[in-house]
Amino acid sequence: MASHMGDGAKEEFLRDFGEHYGYPNGPKSIDQIRATEFKRLQVQDLVYLDHAGATLYSDLQMESVFNDLTNNVYGNPHSQSDSSSATLDIVKNARLQVLDYCKASPKEYKCIFTSGATAALKLVGEAFPWNYSSSFMYTMENHNSVLGIREYALDHGAQAIAVDIDEDIHPGMTGETLSTKMSLHQVQRRNVAESPEGEPTGDVYNLFAFPSECNFSGLRFGLDLVNIIKEDSSNILGISSVCKNGQWMVLIDAAKGCATMPPDLSKYPADFVAVSFYKLFGYPTGLGALIVRNDAATLLKKTYFSGGTVSASIADIDFVKRREGIEEMFEDGTVSFLSIVSIRHGFKILSSLTVSAISRHVASLALYTRKMLLAMRHGNGSSVCILYGHHNSKKLHHEMGPIISFNLKRPDGSWYGYREVEKLASLSTIQLRTGCFCNPGACAKYLGLTHLDLISNTEAGHVCWDDHDIINGKPVGAVRVSFGYMSTYEDAKKFVDFVASSFVSPQNHIDHGNQMKGVDNGFVDTGYYLKSITIYPIKSCGGFSARSWPLSSNGLTYDRQWILKSPTGEILTQKKVPEMGFVSTLIDLSQGILFVESPRCKERLQITLESNVYEDAIEDIELYGQRYEVYSYDNETNAWFSEAIGRTCSLLRYSSFNQDFMLKKIKGAATCRDMKNKLNFANEAQFLLVSEESVCDLNRRLSSDVQKGISGKAMVQVSASRFRPNLVVSGGRPYAEDGWRYIRIGNKHFSSLGGCNRCQIINLALNSGQVQKSNEPLATLASYRRVKGKILFGILLKHATIDGEQQQGADSWLHVGQDIHPD
Repeated sequence: MASHMGDGAKEEFLRDFGEHYGYPNGPKSIDQIRATEFKRLQVQDLVYLDHAGATLYSDLQMESVFNDLTNNVYGNPHSQSDSSSATLDIVKNARLQVLDYCKASPKEYKCIFTSGATAALKLVGEAFPWNYSSSFMYTMENHNSVLGIREYALDHGAQAIAVDIDEDIHPGMTGETLSTKMSLHQVQRRNVAESPEGEPTGDVYNLFAFPSECNFSGLRFGLDLVNIIKEDSSNILGISSVCKNGQWMVLIDAAKGCATMPPDLSKYPADFVAVSFYKLFGYPTGLGALIVRNDAATLLKKTYFSGGTVSASIADIDFVKRREGIEEMFEDGTVSFLSIVSIRHGFKILSSLTVSAISRHVASLALYTRKMLLAMRHGNGSSVCILYGHHNSKKLHHEMGPIISFNLKRPDGSWYGYREVEKLASLSTIQLRTGCFCNPGACAKYLGLTHLDLISNTEAGHVCWDDHDIINGKPVGAVRVSFGYMSTYEDAKKFVDFVASSFVSPQNHIDHGNQMKGVDNGFVDTGYYLKSITIYPIKSCGGFSARSWPLSSNGLTYDRQWILKSPTGEILTQKKVPEMGFVSTLIDLSQGILFVESPRCKERLQITLESNVYEDAIEDIELYGQRYEVYSYDNETNAWFSEAIGRTCSLLRYSSFNQDFMLKKIKGAATCRDMKNKLNFANEAQFLLVSEESVCDLNRRLSSDVQKGISGKAMVQVSASRFRPNLVVSGGRPYAEDGWRYIRIGNKHFSSLGGCNRCQIINLALNSGQVQKSNEPLATLASYRRVKGKILFGILLKHATIDGEQQQGADSWLHVGQDIHPD
């Protein structure tokens, strides 16, 4: 039945979009392309929807690259050998291919290879002939790599202005006419000691920059803008009020737009166009190009010279003769010639399908997805999805590219955080992107973020790529899906179904984002007791169980008192190094020794608890918003751990931590919830407690999904240890611990800091020396344990205080079997 319904949905899609979807007149259908050239997606059951970030290379393309490189000898094109001459010819042909792709005449344009689109944009910024009378004007929808040009302009005394483009439609006798108006933001200019007075002397050049396609929203700018700026800028409302002098030049950031609609430079003669090849066909990375008009190139001022850019230079006097060729002048050093050799195989793929067919194909998927998202409603009738970038304009904003940027709302009107969407999408093997996508202007514009919002968010600790997705009730970024030439209807359908199943609430009620469910049926709330105690001496390494264990002011004595650090200063965890889980530990209190073993090491390591550290080797580290003082160990110890985990690392031991620093940082990016108590290297709290009954209920759900034949489900059963708890309790109902505020174990009192937010580490299974990854149990937990973006399982505890003082007593131990009394 499900298959039949799915076929019906696809039939409806093909009725609407079949003329444009799937390359009906191409050499291969989309299904053939996916089956033969992207088998890895099927093997991994992966839906890849981040083509705006980087599209995928095809098997056929890489086979051609490999055969090319293994059957030919390519030498440095600066040499004179036969192999070098052959390379030089291929590089020249590659330049012509790039120009042809954008319909740029080789008589009018040159192709300068760079390390990427960003390097191409930087080249324009640093070499442009700025002066005090110049203006740098750019649309709000621009990548940071374009905004960075502003630094060069401002440093040279020029003014910089962000603009929004508006269009006014005027009815007339001969039909509608379109006029362009620019809404200007504030003029930016750096303080200069002396500004020149009177009219400028010499030529004045201004630069206008815009993307062919906004990488935030998918909004495409009409390339008519090139001709309007270059030929009629004095009549554009807005420009003439702030810029009265000089010649306008136009820069197009085509890094995103080139993949599906390259600019036609024969019709729209922009001066500079930045191109990125991995966004076109996935490989090679680290290679881009600047397409530059010849007359514009002659105005660029270059200071640095290098190998390849000079005809002659003398080492001990101020003499240099630069090469006159435009490409030679600006390509410092040896170009990435093997990458340049490879791009012809990518262009061959695009040529076989044709860019126009690719554009129609991805447009059909984007239109279908937008339609489905906009149609989604909660049970109370409220909209689920807010899309960004839709305009009703006729010309300059005339099309949308294959990007869909959006945020999702709950039935009560509050927002789902974009990190929650990304986390759940990953569990469904859907790869997408979230955040502002390095486009702060578009992000602020579409999300309605004011300057005050942006500054206060930054002061609160929000930075790019962090987990702060909702601040003061407003999203600070969005979710973005984007399609490429190999994307399919099935990709789009799986994504749409994912949104519907994960974020649409069918009930006609408001749940305020709480989808967490407990279990009541059939369970008798009997007494609780402490089932096990586990200590993890080294963060992210294996722990050991004990019948009894002493408490300290930091939690369980010696718990997470050691960490491993990489040579770059990164604190290593199982997220990056799953093999850390194979390192086992044991502490013998009577001997005062920490024993450490690894299957990769022949000898068992012994670390004396009271010594072995270099007392004078104290350093500061920062972890989870806290600053710690740590001791280091000798080279022999560090070599043992490096062998154990398969990468160079060093062992550090907790000494103390700066609480004042932590309390200041906690207002920002810190993640610790236990602010007042001492911590070793725990992420959030002194103790993590898990209920045996809750684990059993989870396993019942995992078994039930397999029995119901849910697609892709394999039998997974987990033990409490998968969650790395310090304390496992037994008795009572599953998830009863959710409601505990205080508990007493024996005569020790603890208070709850709330549920433990789970991540993909619990999906790692360590069996027989192998790390096995799946999407369980996190995917099942996400279906019934979500609370406002968090997937909760287990609770975090801290020592409770009595009359403001930490508990003290002769028996500062916990014992397996002790009764537990909630609240």
